[in-house]
Amino acid sequence: MATLTSELNAVNTMLGYIAESPVNSIADTESLPPSAALAKDILAEVSREVQQEGWHFNTAKDYKLEANSSNEIVLPENVLQVDAVDNTHDVVQRGNKLFNRKDYTTTFTIDEIKVDITFLLDFTDLPEQARRYITLKSARMFANRLVGSREIEALIYRDEIMAKAAMEEAEGTNSDRTIFDNYDTAGRIGINRRTDLA
Repeated sequence: MATLTSELNAVNTMLGYIAESPVNSIADTESLPPSAALAKDILAEVSREVQQEGWHFNTAKDYKLEANSSNEIVLPENVLQVDAVDNTHDVVQRGNKLFNRKDYTTTFTIDEIKVDITFLLDFTDLPEQARRYITLKSARMFANRLVGSREIEALIYRDEIMAKAAMEEAEGTNSDRTIFDNYDTAGRIGINRRTDLA
């Protein structure tokens, strides 16, 4: 039975591109061969880089955050970016707390705030299209750092581009976006539409 790409599968794919032997486990980093440990680190680095772009699968709209007893809004540990939904609150992430830029403080006079928030998900929580793209992008970076072969890099890059296209297609399908979701586009269409025609 076919299974989704695991972190172990991804690391072994990366090792395979440079003709290194696969490993049976990546749970204990201390006992891994140096190349496998590097592959695991690069996979985590690329996963973080890709996810911080903010995709439908790791972004929540109108997410409610509540202030604690100290009137601070503590963010979940895996937050990559956050922005208030309404324009009355100018907030940014400072460490693991929400920072009020208007009053220059981490304390708030409100009980809760709604935000658009992007999370860093574990590799196994990602959709398969994202796992495939991250694996191939990681493999290209890994091969480049370890062996520096342009032939191997070009081979991987072709597959990486196809994997990114598949991920973007899945993103478009799942997010159900239209051109009218963009204010500028909707505004221009509204401005240019002729209303004097019968």
